[in-house]
Amino acid sequence: MTSELHTLFTGQRFAVFGLGHNGLSAVCTLATYGAFVQTWDDTETARFALSHSLSPQQKQHVFLAPFTTLEGFTALILSPGIPHHLPQPHPIAQRAQQAGIPILSDAELLYRAVRAHGSQARFVGITGTNGKSTTTTLLAHILQQAGFPTAAGGNLGPAAISLPLLPDHGIYILEMSSYMLERLESLHFNIACLLNLTPDHLDRHGDMAGYTYAKMQIFNHQTSQDLAVVGIDDPLCHRIAQSFFYKNIPCKTISTVNRKSTYFGTYSKDQGTLWHNQIAIAHTGSTLPGIHNTQNALAAIAMARFIGVSDYVIAQALLSFPGLPHRQKHVATYHGITFIDDSKATNADATSRALECYDRIIWIVGGLAKENGITSLVPYFHRITHAFLIGKDAAILAKTLVKYDVPHTLATTLENAVPLAYHTAQCTSTPIVLLSPACASFDQFTNFEARGIRFQELVHNICQTA
Repeated sequence: MTSELHTLFTGQRFAVFGLGHNGLSAVCTLATYGAFVQTWDDTETARFALSHSLSPQQKQHVFLAPFTTLEGFTALILSPGIPHHLPQPHPIAQRAQQAGIPILSDAELLYRAVRAHGSQARFVGITGTNGKSTTTTLLAHILQQAGFPTAAGGNLGPAAISLPLLPDHGIYILEMSSYMLERLESLHFNIACLLNLTPDHLDRHGDMAGYTYAKMQIFNHQTSQDLAVVGIDDPLCHRIAQSFFYKNIPCKTISTVNRKSTYFGTYSKDQGTLWHNQIAIAHTGSTLPGIHNTQNALAAIAMARFIGVSDYVIAQALLSFPGLPHRQKHVATYHGITFIDDSKATNADATSRALECYDRIIWIVGGLAKENGITSLVPYFHRITHAFLIGKDAAILAKTLVKYDVPHTLATTLENAVPLAYHTAQCTSTPIVLLSPACASFDQFTNFEARGIRFQELVHNICQTA
């Protein structure tokens, strides 16, 4: 290590707009690293939170004020949810573009800080429409079991910039959303993983081509010394994997349907079996249910092996993996009814992964619907005893259920839906109540975590009072 923390960004000036989770972390960390930071958020509560988050030393580097100009700034750090292109660029993004100021992700800042600190720690980037969080957390668990200094974050959990600075043999594992990937400049992933691609965030990227282009940025700057891992179970990713044949970047493919892939997985009711070149090397446990988690595990194995983790350590780590909150998480079993929290399923494709795991369910669904709603889930409708719809777009989703004669109730809120779901499960002898909304949460909750936590609270109330 060469540079002191408080001098890493000395002389650099950053504009940070938006003081949510990422923005607040960026301001605090950049100030710690010696940068000058001007920041603003249009909401008073966010500005109040900043003033109570800064240490006296950090406050010397931070100026809280609206932006009149961006001239002279090193970069603009824009909250991931604020658009700089589509559907319409925010005025401050326009100002940055007119001034030639780059708009960066906080993951880019982490990379610059690590290198400025003199560390050659490796970077792993994981993206895809679904499975990013599980794969990121699973790989971190494997590497920790193998004794590597590891830090995981990004779109999942801690903001990237807030992660600790690791030594040369350390490994960063970053979950990368399309919003983050389109705001990179120099970040070089030693391992880059693309799990899958299905339509999502099309309002932000314009169309599927724009969404795919953003996701492909994860492979920028890779060389023959690096590794690309690509899932090939969807046609688009399959074509992307084939394109690596013409690139000087090693590529490993993962699949649950194509035995010719480098890593192949099969799934039975209780576990997945994970293969490398026709040789079984590990199994998944109960915390990785479904064929989709078999794919996630295959990706983690491919990356861990490239890093140098033994198959024995990998196999043991898969069985000891505790799972993630709000990803098909068992909440409780009460009077024979099991409640499953899958609040992280914010689109239909993610919900399909849960629906395929259970034969008969009471389904809680709804929120802010994505394009095409739940029409892609029709093949699973025969598994639904009754659906309870919540959120802003409940009536829109109900039209699809009516078309296919799925019994349903417009419950409007989780507070209504959970007790009704429990009662219906008892009356129909349906063993599973599944919250898997297939929708964003922002109409009624701050995020999917808050939605899942509220579901758990309501389930625990039933267990205590029913």
